Amino acid sequence: MENFDLQYICTVIGNLSGIPVRLYENDKQVFYHSLANLPKDPITLYSEDIFKIKTNLGYYITPFFNYYGVINFLQYKIVIGPTRQLPANEKDLRELAFQLDLVNEIADEFVQAMKSIVPMPLESIMQILCVLNHIFNKEKIKLEDIQIYEFQQTEIKQQFENERTDKNFDALTEIKQQQEIHNTLAIEQTLMNIVRKGDTAALREWIDKAPAVRAGILSSNQLRQQKNIFIVTATLASRNAIRGGMDVDDALSLSDSYIQKCELLSSTVNLTNLQYRMVMDFTERVERIRLGKNPSKLVIDISNYIQHHLSDAISTEDIAEYLFISRSRLSTKFKAETGINLTDFIMQEKIEEAKRLLRYSDKTSLTISSYLGFASQSHFSKVFKKFTGKTPNEYREKHSK
Repeated sequence: MENFDLQYICTVIGNLSGIPVRLYENDKQVFYHSLANLPKDPITLYSEDIFKIKTNLGYYITPFFNYYGVINFLQYKIVIGPTRQLPANEKDLRELAFQLDLVNEIADEFVQAMKSIVPMPLESIMQILCVLNHIFNKEKIKLEDIQIYEFQQTEIKQQFENERTDKNFDALTEIKQQQEIHNTLAIEQTLMNIVRKGDTAALREWIDKAPAVRAGILSSNQLRQQKNIFIVTATLASRNAIRGGMDVDDALSLSDSYIQKCELLSSTVNLTNLQYRMVMDFTERVERIRLGKNPSKLVIDISNYIQHHLSDAISTEDIAEYLFISRSRLSTKFKAETGINLTDFIMQEKIEEAKRLLRYSDKTSLTISSYLGFASQSHFSKVFKKFTGKTPNEYREKHSK
């Protein structure tokens, strides 16, 4: 091999891109460079899958739509990442910190460091790697030649939802795998009304009984045809989710992320699975923020605030200040419209999140209680038992996978 200074090359790439770079020799990390001061490298969550990439050039997409570029040559591996097309939102970064077992001040430090990483299109990362691959492996590769690495459906179910799915999703992937969502205007309106109302029960019933549908011809290529249908569906679902009360930025970012994921797929089966997951995702998110059949804007704004701050110690004063309304009026109007005490609703949503984490993650009760903003583990356990009738450990034991 030519006398390359690999550490120097990695340092320059990291400085130019603003993205962390790692060098491995015989699968052991020998160098790391990052302008972002990350207290813990998030690659630890995905290193097993990343090391399965054996081609000279490849990449890996995480459930949070971060990506890592990979170069393999001789006994060496260079990994660049994480970065993403658009800046990550606070909630996703908090969730990532939680998965890394980072809490309190360390989690804050991690979130700020991740925000400092430069967002970059995947194509730009691939261009960098194509140059390195040409230097190290003496081959010229175009972007369309790069192999795509895609999660299996079970991973989409588990990770895409951040542990928010349940056993009912199995039906989504088995019932009509070759069925397309886009068809006539009547079917489209029925489906999008379900999304707008956040009616997951109706969506499951619709999928169970949906007619065989056909889309118009959008492309002569079958894969491109299905991707175009996916993009249309994502656009419609995001707009109807917004009409249903979902935060505009959340809905559009989620749509963008799904479309980016769609474009990386090379399997029509995976596209079908992802499409159903996307529609269910939007529907479930709308369901979480809608209380009653016709919630007011105030109630929807309150629900959105709570969903964005589940990892904070939320108070009615915080919400009132954010919505420019007095605390007493806020609580009175919320109770009158929903029949639920606002403080109880905050705790209810935190416990719902705790239930998902206990069921689908291996995090301890202490870590979960800290992540959800409880003052102590004992307070968390007391509130959890009040809402579920069980302690956190009892709940986990009953619902363990």
